[in-house]
Amino acid sequence: MGCFECCIKCLGGVPYASLVATILCFSGVALFCGCGHVALTGTVSILEQHFSTTVSDHALLSEVIQLMQYVIYGIASFFFLYGIILLAEGFYTTSAVKELHGEFKTTACGRCISGMFVFLTYVLGVAWLGVFGFSAVPVFMFYNIWSTCEVIKSLQTNVTVPGDQICVDIRQYGIIPWNAVPGKACGPILENICNTNEFYMSYHLFIVACAGAGATVIALLIYMMATTYNYAVLKFKSREDCCTKF
Repeated sequence: MGCFECCIKCLGGVPYASLVATILCFSGVALFCGCGHVALTGTVSILEQHFSTTVSDHALLSEVIQLMQYVIYGIASFFFLYGIILLAEGFYTTSAVKELHGEFKTTACGRCISGMFVFLTYVLGVAWLGVFGFSAVPVFMFYNIWSTCEVIKSLQTNVTVPGDQICVDIRQYGIIPWNAVPGKACGPILENICNTNEFYMSYHLFIVACAGAGATVIALLIYMMATTYNYAVLKFKSREDCCTKF
């Protein structure tokens, strides 16, 4: 076998679906974890400076956000390892299915491991759908604040409707208690909040984090299809009466 034929044979064993899913998963998790971590820090700064001046009012929220940041570290580490394992499993099953290294051979243990990855990937896919929905909540909140600021700017030329009457009450979202002071911002104060670097960065970072979560969901869907297909083929070809070649 020549060098060219050998390269073609090796390229035939590359699990392209798993490779694309791995790159997409790493990118999505990196965006979600990195941008989400910085955006949460900026959110705490905005709340402390403008909506909840008493430390005891947002103490619980600060602890929850800090816990979420630690969870982000764990998610990043887990998916880095899990993506490498799934990619390695993809190389194994692709080589076995295409019989690149001789006669087809597989064991019950190997099929069991492949089935475990199928189940675990389905569970993670459903869980990340929830994460994707949850990551859209801060985007919705920041969008409401930003759109209110745009309304205030548009009313500056209309003296019949003063902008001081337009407010945003953060307490209605349930992230700080109702007795938090001041709890809301109106008119020029709200407009100044929207012009701060913390608000601008947090808003756009939450959008990128949400997009990263969506990319991770797509990556897990690709993993689901690839692992399910490989497992089904391995299961079918392990039968003694199997005579069909894929």
